[in-house]
Amino acid sequence: MKRIFSGVQPTGNLHLGNYLGAIRNWVQLQKDYESIFCVVDMHAITVWQDPAELTRTTREVTAAYIAAGIDPEACIIFHQSAVPGHAQLAWVFNCVARMGWLNRMTQFKEKAGKHKENASVGLFAYPDLMAADILLYKATHVPVGEDQKQHLELTRDIAQKFNNDFGREVFPITEPLILGTATRVMSLRDGSKKMSKSETSDFSRINLRDDADLIAQKIRKAKTDPEPLPSEIAGLENRPEAANLVGIFAALSDSTREAVLAEHGGQPFSAFKQSLTDLSVEVLGPMNAEMNRLLANPDEIDAILKRGAERAQAIAGPILDEVYETVGFLRP
Repeated sequence: MKRIFSGVQPTGNLHLGNYLGAIRNWVQLQKDYESIFCVVDMHAITVWQDPAELTRTTREVTAAYIAAGIDPEACIIFHQSAVPGHAQLAWVFNCVARMGWLNRMTQFKEKAGKHKENASVGLFAYPDLMAADILLYKATHVPVGEDQKQHLELTRDIAQKFNNDFGREVFPITEPLILGTATRVMSLRDGSKKMSKSETSDFSRINLRDDADLIAQKIRKAKTDPEPLPSEIAGLENRPEAANLVGIFAALSDSTREAVLAEHGGQPFSAFKQSLTDLSVEVLGPMNAEMNRLLANPDEIDAILKRGAERAQAIAGPILDEVYETVGFLRP
């Protein structure tokens, strides 16, 4: 049995990068894997979250999953805090992982910056929670981007150490799924930076809830250079904004950058941007409409999450029992 686990933090403003870099690929994976997709709200609170906003964005991420094509009947969709085993297993892993391992995690250094003494313990230890997310379901594979590969290595180290410490093969050594179709989407204002919900300007990104008019405005205002589009890939060298727009077009059209340049090479950016706008609205418009429909019916979203949590608990419960018995905890 092949089982995948993955998730997105409900921290607001899901954007085109989240869709093309992760969620769209999960839609394909659900055909070949037993799939568990989580809204990782416990990870979100490693930094301060407004409670009402966290509730809203948890529903928003769930709506995005479904609108993108993830089937809540074929897959399990739930929010992390609804299954207590995530926190329970994370504590066991806090006692398995070594401080030196966590000190090497580059994402903590990036997020904490110069003020790491003021960062929460949760932010420091959240790779252990990520390992618990994966291993609570004995996931065999995890789709990962470049920025998560280090955390998956830690998950593998924790699984290996736990198995060795207790002399039992409790956990699989989870394999990464590096997806060749994943697209790294960059900022519309600076082609050298990844598209991010934390960037100050909303015009740096296309949000999944943007309507057609706003998408058109953002693409029209996207930073470019004075030269027309090249006809070959080599012509994109040292032109990060042009390369980004071509990459977005290729991803949205399920094509290649070579094919996009063969068709649009030589055009001024004004013409290419109009074609990109039309394509973006065609692909994202139905998703936007379905997200809005679901968010207007929060009871429907909550019912999907509740059903998903029950299905997740049915898998997680026996695995946590096995872990507790292995560690030597008395069960009630």
